[in-house]
Amino acid sequence: MGCAKLFAALRRCKQFEDGDTTTQLSRCLGLLDLTALGVGSTLGLGVYVLAGAVAKTVAGPAVTLSFLVAAIASAFAGLCYAEFAARVPKAGSAYVYSYVSVGEFIAFTIGWNLILEYVIGTASVAKGMANYIDSLFNSTMAKTMTAVAPINVSFLADYPDFFAFTLVLLITILLCVGVKESTKLNNVFTALNMATVVIVVVAGSIKSDPANWRIQVKDIPEEYREQAGEGGFMPWGLAGVMAGAAKCFFGFVGFDCVATTGEEAKNPKRDIPLSIVVSLVVIFVSYFSIATVLTMMWPYYLQDADAPFPYVFTQTGMPVIMWIVTVGAVFALCTSLLGAMFPLPRVLYAMGSDGVLFRPLCKINARTKTPLLATLLSGLFSAIMAAIFNLNQLIDMMSIGTLLAYTIVATSVLILRYEEDSRLIMNGIKAVPDTAFSVIKQTFNLLGLKHPNSLSFEIAKWTIGLFFVVALATCALMRWSGGDVAVICCGVLLVLLLVVLYRQPRASVQHLTFKVPLVPLVPYLSVCMNVYLMMQLDYQTWVRFIIWLAIGYAIYFFYGIRNSSLSEKKIVTEKDNGKTENEKQVITKF
Repeated sequence: MGCAKLFAALRRCKQFEDGDTTTQLSRCLGLLDLTALGVGSTLGLGVYVLAGAVAKTVAGPAVTLSFLVAAIASAFAGLCYAEFAARVPKAGSAYVYSYVSVGEFIAFTIGWNLILEYVIGTASVAKGMANYIDSLFNSTMAKTMTAVAPINVSFLADYPDFFAFTLVLLITILLCVGVKESTKLNNVFTALNMATVVIVVVAGSIKSDPANWRIQVKDIPEEYREQAGEGGFMPWGLAGVMAGAAKCFFGFVGFDCVATTGEEAKNPKRDIPLSIVVSLVVIFVSYFSIATVLTMMWPYYLQDADAPFPYVFTQTGMPVIMWIVTVGAVFALCTSLLGAMFPLPRVLYAMGSDGVLFRPLCKINARTKTPLLATLLSGLFSAIMAAIFNLNQLIDMMSIGTLLAYTIVATSVLILRYEEDSRLIMNGIKAVPDTAFSVIKQTFNLLGLKHPNSLSFEIAKWTIGLFFVVALATCALMRWSGGDVAVICCGVLLVLLLVVLYRQPRASVQHLTFKVPLVPLVPYLSVCMNVYLMMQLDYQTWVRFIIWLAIGYAIYFFYGIRNSSLSEKKIVTEKDNGKTENEKQVITKF
């Protein structure tokens, strides 16, 4: 394959005809099912642990503001996902979204990283659930297995966790039985989880004392004063709020699993965008309420970072509520485990259907209407990781895959909004000649274009690419350099690029059931926040991430690029000269 053909293959995009809703999967999920899936997969152990841990060591009572900032960042990504769900109601989430907008190579990259995210997410939740249940029985299983079958390898677990292995296999079997059956159980668990949250908030409000938000340093006992910051509502200042937001952001990760159900939702163009927005609202209200009650019930410096609510309710003399929270956490972990596992077979199914991964992964069972092989392999892989790996060092890899997916989705929204209007080409309207003078004038739309053409699209495209590079450089400088002048210069350049994008004409989106508001500002801010959070991860995470990418690219270049459905369609259409241009499945957007 020559360089030109290789480059064209990497950029080829998948066409999706509006109105094409054919699928082999079972369309059985309504708005309530999708919302429960989004809430259940996100509102898991984090609601019972995250608030206490961040309040004690990072933000103090201002953890409520940290959740607010994290919710805004998540909302930007959620709005972009919602628009793409309205555009492309297909299984595969960010993988499919990037396939129709930025090309096959980027799509494979995103799909491969989503696999990593969901595998580690499933394994970590299973591990957390096993440890949580074992702790209720005085860690009997951990002590026994460590004595009987220790694993003396530094990067592996202390012992083979067969309980976590079994939990993943049980969820795998449930997902193999059918989507309708598994979502019914998820709805029940999510309802119990939400009931627990309501009980915690109501019971906690009775014992709340606003004075715990105004504790002065002089009132803090000497033994805690060194770790308590400056006291008051924001003990560690605005920096603590933002650092807390970076941690709280990952408490919102999981809503994107709703976007993988494009071929199983009854009305995907309406229900998926709506369920994403509703899920994020419910999750934020829950987190905010929980954090408020927790920090008002008990001083932030006395919180238990591992199990804050059982500890606080025990200290305030409410043992019944403590046991309700304990049981509720088990149901929350069940919903998180199901939500973490649910999207993985759908991504494998989508990639297998397109030929960029092995074709047998897209086989659908005739009776259950589920991708059986993809589900079984996903479960087995996740179960093995949960059983033998120490996931403390791997958990950041889940975050980097998620943030990269969010970034590509936001970028894809920008690209599609500035895409050349095909109706103008069909109507014979000529584009402005691409002279140097016209390019300079069109940079700020001094030509007065009302609809995007090839010139405005090229300018928007290059602006988006340059914006990503500058955003990366700005966040890297903020993370490692600290040079104020360089950061300010990059910030000014980011604002200038935003102005250039704002001036370019945008494609009409009146036909969409959901549209991202304030384009290009919302996707722009989403990319900036995601890149900033990616820069906060340590170098070891980036090294492991690069190794994972290398394995994926080996599969793509030795198998996927030749077996891609678009490659096969191109061969067919090139042989059949009688076909019309509209029947070709391979297009090059840029």
